[in-house]
Amino acid sequence: METSAESLLGPINLERDFEYLISFLPPQWEEQARESGALRRCRKIADAKVLLRALLLHLAEGISLRETATRLREGGILDISDVAIMDRLRSAGPWFSWMNQRLMDQWVAPLPRWPGKWSSVCLADGTRIQEPGPTGSGWMVHYAVELSSMRCREVLIYDWAQSGEGFRRFKVRTGELWIGDRAYGKRPGIAYAVERGADVITRFALNSLPMQDATGSRPFLLLDYLRKLSGRRVGDWPVRLVNGQDQIQGRVCAVRKSAAAAAKSITRARETAIKNQDQVQPETLEAAQYVFVFTTLSPAQLSASNVLEVYRGRWQIELVFKRLKSVLSFGHLPKYDPDSIRSWIEGKLLVALLLEALLVKGESFFPWGFPLQQDVPQSSVPVA
Repeated sequence: METSAESLLGPINLERDFEYLISFLPPQWEEQARESGALRRCRKIADAKVLLRALLLHLAEGISLRETATRLREGGILDISDVAIMDRLRSAGPWFSWMNQRLMDQWVAPLPRWPGKWSSVCLADGTRIQEPGPTGSGWMVHYAVELSSMRCREVLIYDWAQSGEGFRRFKVRTGELWIGDRAYGKRPGIAYAVERGADVITRFALNSLPMQDATGSRPFLLLDYLRKLSGRRVGDWPVRLVNGQDQIQGRVCAVRKSAAAAAKSITRARETAIKNQDQVQPETLEAAQYVFVFTTLSPAQLSASNVLEVYRGRWQIELVFKRLKSVLSFGHLPKYDPDSIRSWIEGKLLVALLLEALLVKGESFFPWGFPLQQDVPQSSVPVA
């Protein structure tokens, strides 16, 4: 007996499924296709729906342009060449970007409040996407998510030459807590967040964040303090960060790694030095045995051990990038010119945001597949 999905549900209706997907898109998304230039001079493409369906087939499925053209033709959707699809994709970047921004507003905001002082706790990170070939240039995607929901907060795309990471990349708001890795442990970015009324917890490299002691009378020599730590003891030292004329009060919170974790970090530091053809410094190897972060939070707001626990949440954004790279093939660029590269990245982000919208919708699961609009009195239901 045949028990396939088709036998149980009838023929799979691709048009129905696609219509449900585009129901998540913002209003005027079709009109924006023409205004942005994505749907100009498209004699064979009837409307924005057909164009989006063709491009999503290539972006979401990860198939080649040639296979995309074949599937569209055999499915009776569109008879277009792979070169023409590439031309349409190259022009679709501004359209995708417009939809992405509004999808974040529609499905991500407003963000849930984090219990306690902060209006939200945000994780910031960046990932590099490389063009094919040994001489291919790179692009940088800066990504921020809200920790309590893991929903996308902000996405920015720059070519590698303009890709420096830092809190200044993002729209930091008063009352927020921002968490970053070593790339964010720089004075300008920390000062930017503080000026906007936010707090930070950020890891930093040994020599990347010059600090003074609490009195400001002498430099804060980090290794001298780290050497005092043993076992599971957590270090907590007040420091002063000088940025031009401004002084930022903060703390360094630290803990010694386990023997296994320290050995792994030392090996990684040596491998990085070999890769970069550098001479690894003894101080670098010593610092690799500890985890240390800078925070603007006072001890009254959060203890040192809790600061380190909150910082652990930063690893969640690593999972976001892993998901993007594995599920959406986000880690390697199949395009070569800047316009098609940006369009491809924006298109992949559109797919990711649509998946996020589906997950949000799925949180309110209905066994019958849709929300009930109103109760129907039992007496009004006809009896067979």
